[in-house]
Amino acid sequence: MDLRPMVQFMVEKKASDLHIRANKNAVIRVDGVIIHTEFMLSSEDTSRLAHSMMNDSQIEVFSKRHEIDLAYEISDIGRFRVNIFRQLGLVNIALRNFGFDLPTIESLNLPPAVSKVAQNNSGIVLVTGTTGSGKTNTLAAIVDYINTNYQKNIITIEDPVEFIHKDKKSIVSQRELGFDTLSFADALKNVVRQDPDVVLIGEMRDSATVMAAITAAQLGHLVLSTLHTINASQSINRILDFFPQHQQDQQRMVLADILRAVLSQRLLPVIDGGRVPAMEILVNTSHVKDLIYEKKFSEINAAIKDGAYYGMQTFNQSLLSLYAEGKITAETALETSGSPKELMLSMSGIKTSAESSRNVLHQRDAQEAAAKEAAEAAAKEAAAQEAAAKEAAAQEAAAQGNTTQGDAAQEGWWSKRWSKGQKK
Repeated sequence: MDLRPMVQFMVEKKASDLHIRANKNAVIRVDGVIIHTEFMLSSEDTSRLAHSMMNDSQIEVFSKRHEIDLAYEISDIGRFRVNIFRQLGLVNIALRNFGFDLPTIESLNLPPAVSKVAQNNSGIVLVTGTTGSGKTNTLAAIVDYINTNYQKNIITIEDPVEFIHKDKKSIVSQRELGFDTLSFADALKNVVRQDPDVVLIGEMRDSATVMAAITAAQLGHLVLSTLHTINASQSINRILDFFPQHQQDQQRMVLADILRAVLSQRLLPVIDGGRVPAMEILVNTSHVKDLIYEKKFSEINAAIKDGAYYGMQTFNQSLLSLYAEGKITAETALETSGSPKELMLSMSGIKTSAESSRNVLHQRDAQEAAAKEAAEAAAKEAAAQEAAAKEAAAQEAAAQGNTTQGDAAQEGWWSKRWSKGQKK
């Protein structure tokens, strides 16, 4: 069975994932929703398809571990992250569609603060979230922003390499586990000798990787990586949990100095279709640094809430913004929020403000209409008064004319009487 028809269908439907299951209908995921298809492969066909996607070394790894991650590309369709695994003794295949086009900060509808985060020259930036929350896309967009705008040496360590970055202003070297290096930790031990400015680590999986990433950040490199955590406080605690208890205080001090930002995101369905990220943004200001120093993690959310000047926002603030912009429904926002009561109050404030604005507009319109009506009435009254004044003036002029004529007639009569008297 050829993979092409299934992935072509996947791309046409704008699906994020394709699940090929032995002896069952394949399914795709569109905007987070599972949809069944008419494609079906037998267990033999599924196994043959899986083996055709792997090289010899990958087949050997799969035969021993019964699962493997790899990247797969079909030249005129797209690029895919593939996980091949066994369930109930049968081979299954899961594909994530990445396409060929690199995501950008704008195309992903990420907040402008993400661009500012990408401008850091050193330290650690974490992109966190659950599986399928878009962490890989956000990291790729940040790398592309740096590649487009700055002259840097960028080295990525991924499992597998998902988005392919071509050199722009920067140069980009992409290393894949199993092909180019044996582990994240091994790659990170040697990356500092490769003259990097930016190091991307696909995922912080163990204490060795975390320690190597911290060391790279301390040496003045910008380290980008991901964690499966849902907010900033949990992310800080997760990093510290990689270390033994007796080392955590020391590592907390180190982390307070090198942490630059934590971007925690979730993908939400958009009203008009598609998905949009809601993102909590922590920027490590001096105040936040003090909170980490003093182990006051419970106060970090309040610092984020009050940190809009630095580009920070809580998850609720992000949800409120998306709701106010008409991108998501109130139901989606409330279902996703960790503090729905607080969010509901804020959403009510938006409605109240909108209603107040409408009332103000109605009052203004009514006032303008009344003023216009009064002006028209005044104009009519003024015109009537002017007409009456003109008529009165005309009548007075006429009366004066009659009086003049009478006086003239009377003067003529006396003149005649006087002339007659003189003759006598």
